[in-house]
Amino acid sequence: MRRAVVFFLVLSCFLAVGQEKKYVTVKKALNLMGTAFEITVVAPSEEIGYINIDEAASEITRIEKMISSWDPDSETSLINKNAGIRPVKVSRELFGLIERAIKISEITDGAFDISYASVDNIWKFDGTMKNMPSRGAIAQSVSKVGYKKIVLDAEVQSVFLTQKGMKIGFGAIGKGYAADKAKAFLMSKGVPGGLINASGDLTTWGTKATGEKWMIGIANPLSKDKVFSWLPVIESSVATSGNYEKYIVINGKKYSHIIDPRTGYPTSGVQSVTVFAKYAELCDALATAVFVMGKDSGIHMINQIDGVEVVVVDDANKIHRSSGILFNNNQ
Repeated sequence: MRRAVVFFLVLSCFLAVGQEKKYVTVKKALNLMGTAFEITVVAPSEEIGYINIDEAASEITRIEKMISSWDPDSETSLINKNAGIRPVKVSRELFGLIERAIKISEITDGAFDISYASVDNIWKFDGTMKNMPSRGAIAQSVSKVGYKKIVLDAEVQSVFLTQKGMKIGFGAIGKGYAADKAKAFLMSKGVPGGLINASGDLTTWGTKATGEKWMIGIANPLSKDKVFSWLPVIESSVATSGNYEKYIVINGKKYSHIIDPRTGYPTSGVQSVTVFAKYAELCDALATAVFVMGKDSGIHMINQIDGVEVVVVDDANKIHRSSGILFNNNQ
């Protein structure tokens, strides 16, 4: 549904000495789920740190095998193959993820929708598109999209896509979910602190080896090297969705590559959305939803959800925020 754009400058410390133990911060960049991951852990030694990171990477690979629509043997592919034919019994884990995704669709009135994978791609963001598609073509492109067409049976734990040609995909929630699961795994292993950056879907726990908080910097839209505010991320997560690099201009109007799954039209008026919440899965999904809903409706929705905050940059580079965000500007 979207391509995450990373505008985080993560403060990290590579060596610290505590009062009782010596800890190091170990970081490794990996290519997982077809995108860039960076896993950072606090450990008693580099050797143990790298073992922890490799184990977390294995957990992320396990998630990918479950949710990938490119893997013909995945549970997700089996659901898609049987669209309009029959329900498919799935694992409790995947059923739960789909169930939560549908709840987010309900909260956002369909601005977030995993059935968006069904869309026919008529918009081109490679510089070749000069004119708007016809209304008929746009309507046809989303004719198979609609979260209400996903039928769940909790008793038998099955998923049924009611229309032939329907597909589900986890592009706007999967990386966040994988980050959450890797974090939970590392915490269960006793890793005292860390940070997982799943190509812009970021989650943390504990502190840096120095005892300091993990901090992220939200970059200026016009200059990614300049931070307009540093914000602490304490036992929490953050995700950003943006259109800085992928958009089209038609008749002088800028359209994002992020498509409204309800209408088939690209979004406009917003440059980036950064969502803060406890879970990266929720941040991931809501960042897309707010982008689709627009500044006013999106912020209003976030203000109704406990424990969730948002920062929106509009197309005039003006910063807007939900009620719980207090900036510490440091240009």
